[in-house]
Amino acid sequence: MRIPAHSVCTAIRDDIVRGVFERGGRLTEELLARRYGVSRVPVREALRTLESEGFVTTRRHAGACVAEPTEQDAADLLEVRTLLEPLGAARAARRRTDAHLKVLRGLVRLGQERARRGQGEDLRSLGGWFHETLAQASGSPGLTALLTQLRHKVTWMYAVEQHARPVESWAEHGAIVDAVARGDAERARALTALHAERAVPAHRLRHPAPERVRTSQHAVNTAGGHN
Repeated sequence: MRIPAHSVCTAIRDDIVRGVFERGGRLTEELLARRYGVSRVPVREALRTLESEGFVTTRRHAGACVAEPTEQDAADLLEVRTLLEPLGAARAARRRTDAHLKVLRGLVRLGQERARRGQGEDLRSLGGWFHETLAQASGSPGLTALLTQLRHKVTWMYAVEQHARPVESWAEHGAIVDAVARGDAERARALTALHAERAVPAHRLRHPAPERVRTSQHAVNTAGGHN
């Protein structure tokens, strides 16, 4: 696979998110350069960027490795996203363009149609596209980049269960777009916050921390305590 040098960072990040590279696994410049058909220079630069984003860590005597976030890291990440997405929606209500609004409305129509038909896989991709467009409509490149990075990380750390009531979920999307279209920043913020909070229980850690192995003595003492 040969890709442009400037896309090496995106390619490595995507492979980390998809699980091509295991957590804790080494990322050698030579292997990556060969995989993507580039020199080691853009690979080195990409690894620096990915380390700053939290996808890669540098270990003594091992070099660059895929990061191994803790459960607390994952929980914090999800909480930050639920705080920033409403901010993005509020800004979108003030700064969105007609082009943004057209795309958002089109996505809502498609989402509502797919929800009625029960086409889950389509809904997953449409939902990602919706939130990406909403972030872009904020008119804040920094916030958009941060939200994009958060979405990548959440996808990496969590598996998301199919929404139990997809029609209602897409009705919420529609209400958010209506608020954005009217320029009602506070309503857009409140609706997005509620939507984000309702989505949290559907997230399941892909790699939960293993349970600690109890010694037999500890187990006996614990049982005695409960009795």
